[in-house]
Amino acid sequence: MAKRSRRSSRRSRSPRRRGWVRLRPWVLLVAGGAFAFAITSFLLLDVRVRAQFGRTQWRLPAHVYSQPLDLYQGRYLSEDQLVDQLQALGYRQDGALDKSGHFDVHGRDVDLHTRGFGFPDGREPERRLRVRFAGSRIAAAHDAAGGDVIARLEPQRIGSVYPGRQEDRVLVRLGDVPPELVAALLAVEDRDFFEHWGVEPTAILRAMVANLRAGHTVQGGSTLTQQLVKNFFLSNERTLSRKFTEALMALSVEWHYSKEQILEAYLNEVYLGQDGQRAIHGFGLGARFWFNRPLDELDLHEIALLVGLVKGPSYYDPREHPRRALERRNTVLAVLAHSPSIGEARARAAMEQPLDVVDRDAVQLQAYPAYMDLVRSQLARDYREQDLKGGGLRVFTYLDPQVQGAAEAAVRERLEALDPGGRKQLQAAAVVADTATGAVQAVVGDREPRRAGYNRAVDARRSIGSLVKPAVYLTALSRPDAYTLVTPISDAPLQVKLDNRRTWSPENYDHRNHGRIPLIDGLVHSYNVATARLGLDLGLDQVETTLERLDVGDPDGIVPADLLGALSLSPLEVADMYQTLGAGGFDAPLNTIDGVEGPGGAHPRRYGLDVHRVLDPEPVFLVDAAMAEVARRGTASALRQRLPDRDVAGKTGTTDALRDSWFAGFDGRRTAVVWVGRDDDEPAGLTGAAGALRVWADMMHSVPPAPRRASAPAGIEWARVDPDADRTLPSGCTDAPRLPFIEGSLPPRAQHCGGGEPLGGR
Repeated sequence: MAKRSRRSSRRSRSPRRRGWVRLRPWVLLVAGGAFAFAITSFLLLDVRVRAQFGRTQWRLPAHVYSQPLDLYQGRYLSEDQLVDQLQALGYRQDGALDKSGHFDVHGRDVDLHTRGFGFPDGREPERRLRVRFAGSRIAAAHDAAGGDVIARLEPQRIGSVYPGRQEDRVLVRLGDVPPELVAALLAVEDRDFFEHWGVEPTAILRAMVANLRAGHTVQGGSTLTQQLVKNFFLSNERTLSRKFTEALMALSVEWHYSKEQILEAYLNEVYLGQDGQRAIHGFGLGARFWFNRPLDELDLHEIALLVGLVKGPSYYDPREHPRRALERRNTVLAVLAHSPSIGEARARAAMEQPLDVVDRDAVQLQAYPAYMDLVRSQLARDYREQDLKGGGLRVFTYLDPQVQGAAEAAVRERLEALDPGGRKQLQAAAVVADTATGAVQAVVGDREPRRAGYNRAVDARRSIGSLVKPAVYLTALSRPDAYTLVTPISDAPLQVKLDNRRTWSPENYDHRNHGRIPLIDGLVHSYNVATARLGLDLGLDQVETTLERLDVGDPDGIVPADLLGALSLSPLEVADMYQTLGAGGFDAPLNTIDGVEGPGGAHPRRYGLDVHRVLDPEPVFLVDAAMAEVARRGTASALRQRLPDRDVAGKTGTTDALRDSWFAGFDGRRTAVVWVGRDDDEPAGLTGAAGALRVWADMMHSVPPAPRRASAPAGIEWARVDPDADRTLPSGCTDAPRLPFIEGSLPPRAQHCGGGEPLGGR
């Protein structure tokens, strides 16, 4: 019976065995296929990882920098201006001068610990300085040993040219990262980072249990390597296939690269916030974006906040959600309290600190949109797009923060006074350039200078009015046999028959005619009729030639109305024109870039000066002298009150119906142009003197003064004159004006100061 039972039992199990025997090949086939699929997937992904991760990890933007601020004895700089510059650079005023990036103020002294910076011409070391002020100048600049120094602050980063995905980074090396940051990151995000192989099954299981209990995602199981792979290679979709791909790629990264390489890559890749369309990646830029300071200058409570943001930069945004951010930061600090390298006492002290996040307006990462438009335009002529948007170039510009700040303040504050009641109908633009070199020091394209968009300094082409008149008078004075500054010209009524059978009858602003006047008065008082008569007498073609040499004009030729400013130019083009006048006839095309270099100083490129003479110096000197009289006693005489000690020259400009208000002028160093008007081309209700001149004066009042050229060209001689009689006077007639003449063009000389018969012929 027992034997039969065993046989019966074996017979009853045989169908199962036979079923398993039949299924086993299929199971093995499926398992083998899955294994082959995994291996193939791994190998394919491994090729991708090595190709991309190993070759280049990031497409870096081109970072653009301003001119540095030089500190030396005698520099025209006030204590407040230095403090403003230090704060713009993210220096902290707390007296902790044992670290770079700190300063303190003691009476008229500013003590600071500068940051080092690698300039194209060499590295500026960090150093301790004391800068002493006397009035609006630096009285002394000493180092820690008390010796006189010439020091450079690091330049401001004023903008970037971004990759296609609008990502931005400031790369950091692992060895330069504060150890507290590494400790916090590993403690909070991946405490077993140095033990696992890219994935950690126990962490995944732990996260699954926590998420199931909560009913939603409350905890992630990804390692730092998986997070890096997701950010660098994959999308944010949450699917099993993506998690599978993520795990395989994490294994590949761990197989080929060291833990230190992976950690450094993570530090530079992690997403930490959003600035409009620009994504903030990496702790280097995160420190700048949230605290306006370099990463290595952050304190523990600031480091903890950055680490806390990794979990959710939008949800824990400290500017939008300060309470959430504070709780998250303190959670990180609570974890660090158990770290031997931090300790409970230090963590608790950090919890007592405020968030210390700076206002968004204080972060100078993209501060000068109008200037950046010019930089991008110049770069686009010389570099390929892929180099600009991924090569990590460093671009050094001529932007002067002191001059730019003066231009912005003048535009903003003066327009508030000119356009009261919150109407904000008026708009403005300004350009400032170095007269000798054409280096553009400041650009303002909007009454709100930090607002990006329509750049009126570059793109707004408006009628320039009387700004064109110096070209007419320059054409005349280039003929010294016929014209001098005191040659009589007519301001009598004028009618001109045009080709379209219409009559052009210009009028003066005061609706009066002034008969015979000295040539200089036609420019000083901006008489329209006298200027039009002079231009027609010279010939439109002759005036057109002068305009072409000044880089302005119409390719189709000029018409009589152009003699009074019917030409339409942008403020930048006007600045180019007046730069040549201020430079004595030398043309230096306006430019923004001093030099460009690749990462680590590779392939440096310096932009040399392109200065060439386009006009004879003698007639230009006469026109400049006349424009100095415009500022002294003419349409710009208001400058005497605002700039009583400045030696400036310039010209007002007003268009029909008071639509456009202009002023263009220069001192011994800078050429500056201001336009004020309305975008809808409706009347602004301002003459050049009532609008743009006031902005110009405010701006120039806040920058270092520079007297105009001290010496005249070799072919110039001076004489006392009686302008109304076209006579020179004896040298003892000190009450008479003294004017320059091109040699050989002196008018006849009177016998005595009161005039009378001339002593001889011309």
